[in-house]
Amino acid sequence: MAVPGVASGATLEEIRQRGYMVVATQVDCPPFEYVVSGQLQTTHEPRDVPAGYDNDLLTALRKTAGFAIRQEIVPWPSLLAGVAAGRYDAALTAAVITERDAQTVDFTIPVADATMAYVKRKGDFSIRSVADLAGKTLGVQEAGASLAVLPQLAAQLKTAGGSLGNIVQFTSYAAAYEALVSHRVDAVINNHDSLAQLVSETAGLLELGGRVGARSYAAWAVAKGNRGLRDFLNDYLERQKANGTVRRLQVKYDLTFVELPDRPLLPGGRTVH
Repeated sequence: MAVPGVASGATLEEIRQRGYMVVATQVDCPPFEYVVSGQLQTTHEPRDVPAGYDNDLLTALRKTAGFAIRQEIVPWPSLLAGVAAGRYDAALTAAVITERDAQTVDFTIPVADATMAYVKRKGDFSIRSVADLAGKTLGVQEAGASLAVLPQLAAQLKTAGGSLGNIVQFTSYAAAYEALVSHRVDAVINNHDSLAQLVSETAGLLELGGRVGARSYAAWAVAKGNRGLRDFLNDYLERQKANGTVRRLQVKYDLTFVELPDRPLLPGGRTVH
């Protein structure tokens, strides 16, 4: 999926002139983004095909954009940094709107709820609620929203007389879940909908816990100050909300249904400045 030698971060006018946009996505965040087995239409060779909520929205965007869209699959730690550095024109991924990331990229209107929660091993009765995470070893994603939510979790624990324990950062959630199953961490924090799907697919191995921190939203992102491209994507997303596509995809991927705000909001409802 990579486009060798491309360095972009172009404005909407520049994208239209050259005839294509370069977008970055990830594959480590089901049901938003993942891959399924498929085959090339031309040679019928096996390959991994991007799938998920954001990919469906990207597929629909390709039909109306008026220019080609080249997709690069990028590990999460390099994704928003790549947009900020101009390697990609946009991140069409379920990037949670955080105060830290809002300093380096501009977010579109939200595409989904992305409130954090935790998952634990089924049968671990030492963890029955968020308060029981005090002193536990927690797995989070490097440079991700689960890391960013820790101050909120620390505040929650403090009100119950507890405090954060050891924090282990992983470059992928797959590695974090493996560490959970092998008892190297006690719980993993991620967005609620990704954890709900994980639990449903692990045959009783894991158990979904409560939500952590304030309500959060996921959005797409462009380089800071690239207002024309951001507004173009916002217009597209507003049309998908109005024509029912967003609601249909929320049902298809069993996402938490909330009325999505018409502007990017930080956790707890604060407006991004």
